[in-house]
Amino acid sequence: MNVSNNKILITGGASGIGLGLAERFIQENNTVIICGRREDALREAAAKFPQLIIKQCDLSIEAERIALFNWVTENHSDLNVLVNNAGIQNWVNIAQDDFFEKAQQEVGINILAPLHLTELFLKLKSLTTIMNVTSGLAFVPFSKVAVYSATKAFFRSFTLSLRHQLKESGIEVVEIIPPALNTELGGKGLHNTAPPVSDFIESIFEQLKNGSNELTFGTSEGRAKANNETIAEYFSRLNP
Repeated sequence: MNVSNNKILITGGASGIGLGLAERFIQENNTVIICGRREDALREAAAKFPQLIIKQCDLSIEAERIALFNWVTENHSDLNVLVNNAGIQNWVNIAQDDFFEKAQQEVGINILAPLHLTELFLKLKSLTTIMNVTSGLAFVPFSKVAVYSATKAFFRSFTLSLRHQLKESGIEVVEIIPPALNTELGGKGLHNTAPPVSDFIESIFEQLKNGSNELTFGTSEGRAKANNETIAEYFSRLNP
């Protein structure tokens, strides 16, 4: 992927990994659009990085995903990179009364939304790259976030198939595979001891510039290369 001179849409771009990607893509001379559910978070991001273009959108709602695509085609028809980054993580046990409700939320945002957006944005003749943010938990689940882990395993599998389906189209499919990072994913304070987003972003951009289409960092590198035996070892460490 050429990391400069693109027009990029990043879902969930107002915080965490999404905002880290947005900042770095701006530094690399790209035009960056971010979308998210919370208008206040979008405006805060734009105040920090005035070059950002912001668009409020609740990706859990099908009509709003379609409206986002229509807005892009009308206002930014030269957009060539879609980054499916938006995701939610619920720390929930199957015995809890709200388990199924929370599971539906995760499946809706982490699976159905990026599948639908991918289908829509492939209609853009300008599209050259799709970047999907999965997780090291796609390879080895963390039982406290069982549904989140499963959604990322689904998205990892879909990304592999998508890359194969599009191999003759000229559209590159890049998978970003983060470990736990110091973000508010899952709730404030849960990942305070994890590596900073800035270190992760620096590493994956080096990999991008070297032509890699599977971008790992820290513990996600080992998990992505794991076999059945080492997966069992990782699972035991994560789930004592």
